Amino acid sequence: MTAPIPAFTPVMPAPSAPRPHARLPIAVYVLGLSVFALGTSEFMLSGILQPLARDLQVSIPQAGLLVSAFAIGMVVGAPVLAAATLRLPRRTTLIALLAIFGLGQAAGALAPSYGVLFASRVISALACAGFWAVGAAVAVSLVPVTARARAMAVMVGGLSIANIAGVPAGALLGQHAGWRSAFWAVAGLSVIGLIGVIALVPRTEVPTGEDRPQLRRELSIYKDKQVWLALIATAMNGAAVFALFSYLSPLLTDTAGLAESWVPTVLALFGVGALIGTFIGGRIADAHLFGTLFGGISASTIVLAVLALTAHSPIAAVALSLMLGVTAFTTAPALNARMFNVANAAPTLAGATTTAAFNIGNTLGPWLGGLAISAHWGYPSVAWTGSALAAVAVLTTALAYRLHHTSTRSRVVATSAPTTTTTTTTSTDAGTGTGTGSHSSASATADAGSRSSATAGDTLPPASAGRSSEAAEHH
Repeated sequence: MTAPIPAFTPVMPAPSAPRPHARLPIAVYVLGLSVFALGTSEFMLSGILQPLARDLQVSIPQAGLLVSAFAIGMVVGAPVLAAATLRLPRRTTLIALLAIFGLGQAAGALAPSYGVLFASRVISALACAGFWAVGAAVAVSLVPVTARARAMAVMVGGLSIANIAGVPAGALLGQHAGWRSAFWAVAGLSVIGLIGVIALVPRTEVPTGEDRPQLRRELSIYKDKQVWLALIATAMNGAAVFALFSYLSPLLTDTAGLAESWVPTVLALFGVGALIGTFIGGRIADAHLFGTLFGGISASTIVLAVLALTAHSPIAAVALSLMLGVTAFTTAPALNARMFNVANAAPTLAGATTTAAFNIGNTLGPWLGGLAISAHWGYPSVAWTGSALAAVAVLTTALAYRLHHTSTRSRVVATSAPTTTTTTTTSTDAGTGTGTGSHSSASATADAGSRSSATAGDTLPPASAGRSSEAAEHH
């Protein structure tokens, strides 16, 4: 009667689990550095738009289309390039995409006309989107399941630092050395990132046989409701932030009454808040994924609503801009990790989907904010718009949590049946991201495509086999 005991004993102890705050591989930081270059290029046009328009003899709105072209290229490029490079070695893909991105920046710096610059922005955006998608997949593959959010925090942190340092530096270069110098600077950053990827990102063999990536199998993740809920939450969170951020400058000057000289300072404060939020989210999201999502997005909803009510106060406008950076970016690592968990069977498409979702939000938010302004509702209306979009993200997350909780409970009952004699090892759970410890490897494989095998344990470490997977859902 005591024979079964030794079989379960190795599964129970916690020491076999990876340390929650173990040091991340240096390759993850190299990817974050590369994202810094990508993010600087994506957002720097806002600071050099006027000299660029004068030099190329185009209107400001026409020059502004370069921003839209980049965003659309990101939305389209992420899934297309993820699918096109599915069977290529990831390291090789990263090197090629970063090289193309750098060449696109050089082409932009040398552009003799608006048309050439426009084309270079589209090419750069496609390469940027592909790098984000593949780079995110590589980052999470280099760490245990329990460190996914921390790895993504490094990636998102590169974007945050681009907002704090890269974009203002680009604007400064544009003002004193011409707008083309900003493009050359980003090209130089791309070269540094390229050298880092070549030297420090490990080679990985392309799986063969049954494990060989198949587009049809990877596309099957879109049959899962959780993938769509994660996509919508990501897009709405991004839309909420950029509905306000895109019009923050006129809100600060025309509504709050601040001098224009204050605008760069407030934008930098937002960036500092974003960096703080990214750090906080990266530290807590792995252990409290849904708690981080609910807390961060709900806080953004409240901050935006309060900003709408107090927009005429310069002190409130400055303080709440900083707070919005913190709350909005606290959720970023969790949103990324959530997508990788529910789309665990297709990590490259998961990264592509997240990239596309963020940029859909970055396009949708400013458009809706512009409609509110065009309706003569005033600049505070963009904060109300952002608050409403964030509320949609909260509701979507609540629906995902309910579906997740229901799926977990049914799985706990099913796997506790006496006839089930599975003794799933920790290594199996670590590979699938389930973390349940009671789900057989065969059923995990069957679930991976369209039933989101990872959803039963987004916040549980692989060694938590002795606990019900419901425990993590209350964090």
